[in-house]
Amino acid sequence: MNGKRREACAGYLFMTPWLLGLFGFTLIPMLISLYYSFTDFDLLTPETWIGISNYVKMFADKKFVGSLGVTFKFVFIGVPLQLAFALLLAVLFKKERRGIRLYRAAYYLPSLFGSSIAVAILWRRIFNKTGLVNQVLALLGIQGQNWIASPGTALNTLIVLQVWQFGASMVIFLASLKQIPTDYYEAATLDGAGKLRQFFSITLPLLTPMVFFNIVMQFINAFQSFTPAYIVSSGTGGPLNSTMFYSLYLYIKGFGEFQMGYASAMAWVLLLIIAAFTGLIFGTSKNWVHYD
Repeated sequence: MNGKRREACAGYLFMTPWLLGLFGFTLIPMLISLYYSFTDFDLLTPETWIGISNYVKMFADKKFVGSLGVTFKFVFIGVPLQLAFALLLAVLFKKERRGIRLYRAAYYLPSLFGSSIAVAILWRRIFNKTGLVNQVLALLGIQGQNWIASPGTALNTLIVLQVWQFGASMVIFLASLKQIPTDYYEAATLDGAGKLRQFFSITLPLLTPMVFFNIVMQFINAFQSFTPAYIVSSGTGGPLNSTMFYSLYLYIKGFGEFQMGYASAMAWVLLLIIAAFTGLIFGTSKNWVHYD
């Protein structure tokens, strides 16, 4: 065995655990779920082939359509606000000051725990009728309400939680800001450009690759959001299904009602939705992302 073949064999050997994970836990389960999406399968009896009936039934399901609306509202309000806060904090924390590293770490921590069950439970307590929010409002003489039990405000509490998890995006923006040469700002200052003009003419254009990256990653994560909605609504989808996220409804159909065929079809529709929006972002990025 010559040196090149030995090196190739060693490479494939090191790749084996990753390949086993790829095929065993990703590709093969995906293909099985694709097959189940065309069947009537309840985990208790053998599956029955029914063609595209699950997909036809899905778009006549009012709860399914409602879950799409709730998820779109959560994604298209929560993600832009989250990235706006992340960029704002990154700009504020760019300069080295005394104790700035402690502040950076403190603002980053929520992104580590934001999707955990413990934080979702805490969020539920903060926004209930006797929670911290209403206690603060009472000090100001304002009558509060049970925010998570009201159809008009329940989803907003989850959007606030989504925005609160801006730490990871903030760190990425902060790292990119430190790579922008200071010469650009010095030249702009000599030309009389103020801070706001410098931000829109220098900072934001040079940050567009990282803006693009954060948009893609956060949109994908938001479409798959499950834990906060499940915990805050006790797995019911909230008042009048106001927090019935797509992933939560998928879970209810699959593991609550044992309609695994229907849930598999929902999973593939979600995959196509995420792929479509990701493709749209990639397709339009050439008009606003600057790589030089």
